[in-house]
Amino acid sequence: MTLSLSRRDFIAGTLALAPTLQGALPKGRIVETNLHVYPLDTKRFPFHPNATYTPAPAPLEPYLEFAKAAGVGPVVVTHPSPYQDDHRVLAYCFENEPSPGFFKGTCFFDPIDPKTPARMKELSRQHPGRIKALRIFEDRKVTDPPTTSGHFRDRDLKDANVKIVWKAAGSLGMAIQMVPIPGHAPQIYALASEIKDTTVIIDHLAAPTKGTPEEYEEVLKLGKLPNVIMKFTSLRGATKEEFPHKDLQALSRRVFDAFGPDRMMWGTFGGNMAAYEKSVALFDHLLAFASEADKAKIRGLTALRVFDFKNLA
Repeated sequence: MTLSLSRRDFIAGTLALAPTLQGALPKGRIVETNLHVYPLDTKRFPFHPNATYTPAPAPLEPYLEFAKAAGVGPVVVTHPSPYQDDHRVLAYCFENEPSPGFFKGTCFFDPIDPKTPARMKELSRQHPGRIKALRIFEDRKVTDPPTTSGHFRDRDLKDANVKIVWKAAGSLGMAIQMVPIPGHAPQIYALASEIKDTTVIIDHLAAPTKGTPEEYEEVLKLGKLPNVIMKFTSLRGATKEEFPHKDLQALSRRVFDAFGPDRMMWGTFGGNMAAYEKSVALFDHLLAFASEADKAKIRGLTALRVFDFKNLA
């Protein structure tokens, strides 16, 4: 999620739109499970030399103005890959949260590095109860060779250290947050079914447009495992069709049937009221078949449990 407008324009737009949206905004607890923060000060918060892209600024302060106006919160700060294993932005968010416990976060380390379990433990010690998942990217074709160095992505999920890292995450109260394409679902299934005590979160519907229908059948099989959670996020990137997104409508129903509302989480709202209104409308359109009680779970109640936001249910 990016935010590039000025603070003045942002606040003006928020205040202008807020009165017209009150009837459209969903009620109940709304948890953002996919917030990326990119401060303007790139000297204090530099991107890693191994970063594969330079994102647009998405500073924390205007986002908090939006979250207050929209009634969004608590929030999971999803540590973005351009910072790699430098978690200073995450610490900054914790230090500047609007209320105690408002933020939880994810971390980013190399899943095949033998030092990763100790590094996760140390980060958890620095931020007790805050670090709730380790992100692992798998964006390569399954027929392509895995990477062994450089940017922490596309590592071999069959590497012996990956099992050690998954088990360590579970022991620290962290999930494994996979950012995969559909072709990697069988390897994820093998790990998740063996390491049952570690929760596994699948980001962004597993990027359905980057795989074949046959590969996506393997993604849906992950719903058979009680420790696997699906993030109903980045929805516009999950469709190849214009509105009404009939492909994504059908997929949303199949994902709902496979995982159920107790293992689905919403997110990627945007950083201003106009973007959020569109996100709400798309959510309601794609899940029109679901009951309000089930949609409430996906909007926030499931995330409260999965990310252990105590005293906020």
